[in-house]
Amino acid sequence: MTVKTDPCTLAKEMLADLYFLIEALDRRVPRLEQQGEAQIAHDAADLRERAVSLIRKIEGTTPKQ
Repeated sequence: MTVKTDPCTLAKEMLADLYFLIEALDRRVPRLEQQGEAQIAHDAADLRERAVSLIRKIEGTTPKQ
């Protein structure tokens, strides 16, 4: 089964998911006293940066409606 969706709709859905991810990462409070938490916090910050970068790319190439 193939679902065809226009690129504008796909971009909007992707943006919504990326914003949701960023909101979740921003709500997370690192507990640096727990083992491995520093790496998790570092990875979360990296993931947030990549999400923001992708948002900028999508918003820069998506036609405004």
